[in-house]
Amino acid sequence: MDKAPSYHHGDLRAALLREADALLRQDGINGLSLRKLAERTGVSRMAPYHHFQDKNALLCALATEGFHELEALVDLAQLDEGQDLTQGLRGFVHGYLRFATDHPERYELMFGRPLWKAGAPTDALRETAFAAFRRYAERLGGIIQRANLPEGARPLRLAQASWATLHGLCKLLNDGIYVDRADMEEVSEEAVRLMVAVLR
Repeated sequence: MDKAPSYHHGDLRAALLREADALLRQDGINGLSLRKLAERTGVSRMAPYHHFQDKNALLCALATEGFHELEALVDLAQLDEGQDLTQGLRGFVHGYLRFATDHPERYELMFGRPLWKAGAPTDALRETAFAAFRRYAERLGGIIQRANLPEGARPLRLAQASWATLHGLCKLLNDGIYVDRADMEEVSEEAVRLMVAVLR
């Protein structure tokens, strides 16, 4: 039997999350358990419970990590004044699609029913998820304020509508309705053109 790996104080949680993400990709949400996670990580069955109260807490932690990555993606978007709007939005939209489609199980976990409807999202997950959207709205905010929007248009609703468009594209691709990535790239280009047309 292989010798269980040793961990320095404080890094077992990170190792558990890495292995949990791998299990999520391999077996999906229903196939992920703290027992399997312990076996895969090479620790005692009780070790994961020192970091995660139950499976819901583990799933929330995985989703929270995903939203941290998403917020970092928003921060990298080239959307500041003086930069090319079309190129900036194109880079962000394509980056968002890659974020969702490279890890479809994690993306579904972040936005899906198992946590938000059927589960119990933790305070940390709620705060991180809402912070990611607030950051997105802030980045768009500067563009929106400079845009000649139709009367009655609300910047917050515009940010929500644009995020919903991106999310819909990802769902179409991840759920198998659009299986041709080349087609989806063309659809994403049209989404960029629409967003640019509105914001200009």
